[in-house]
Amino acid sequence: MASEQILQLKHWLAKSSRIVVLTGAGMSTESGILDFRSEDGLWRDETLMTSMSEGYLKMFPREFWQFFRDIFWTDEYLSARPNAGHRLLASLEKSHKNVQIFTQNVDGLHQIAGSTDVYELHGNIRRAYCPRCRERYHMEDVIGQEIPRCSWMSVKGELCDSILYPDMVLFEQSIHHYIEAYDAVRHCDLLLILGTSLSVNPVADLPNHRSKDSKAVIINLAPTYYDSEADLVIRGKVGETMEKIMGM
Repeated sequence: MASEQILQLKHWLAKSSRIVVLTGAGMSTESGILDFRSEDGLWRDETLMTSMSEGYLKMFPREFWQFFRDIFWTDEYLSARPNAGHRLLASLEKSHKNVQIFTQNVDGLHQIAGSTDVYELHGNIRRAYCPRCRERYHMEDVIGQEIPRCSWMSVKGELCDSILYPDMVLFEQSIHHYIEAYDAVRHCDLLLILGTSLSVNPVADLPNHRSKDSKAVIINLAPTYYDSEADLVIRGKVGETMEKIMGM
């Protein structure tokens, strides 16, 4: 990546008053978390995709929850720490910038880094909820059960006992916070697209709704369909790029 690109991005970050960030798997790969949509990623296997669907959870809850533990409740996720990309976004917010983050990741690393205005489009593996009574749980409190169940008790002493869902978007479900993301993109003056190939709708369509007066920057290892529309494209790793900005 050219130093001119880094300087240009640093300039836009400094002068922008409303920054919206779309982040994908490439945001967290430098923290040791795999990109499931890469060429050899898990979601290339339709059988595995089916195993993380709402229909599969309803029909085979024991198998679903075992699959969840094997894939998500691992050291890879639980020991992951924010990288320079997460830290830079958090530091922008601390410098009184208006920074809204819309992430497709379920690892919670933006919040661990210190960002507070974070919208988790696909949820978070560290939480669970009851689809019946809407009671919410810390995943660590229920993951030890073979099939996690709701322990909420009504005023009449009736146990809910419904099978819990992980608080993440399963296949066959809609993403969270799309309206907020759409509105934020329309009104931002700088749109950062970080570590996402923009290959899956409806998130992929969001950049098309930005104002013509705004700037759009893409940092990603692979090309995206939106490269020709962006004001700046940096072909590289997000954390590595942000580290260079912080070092200037």
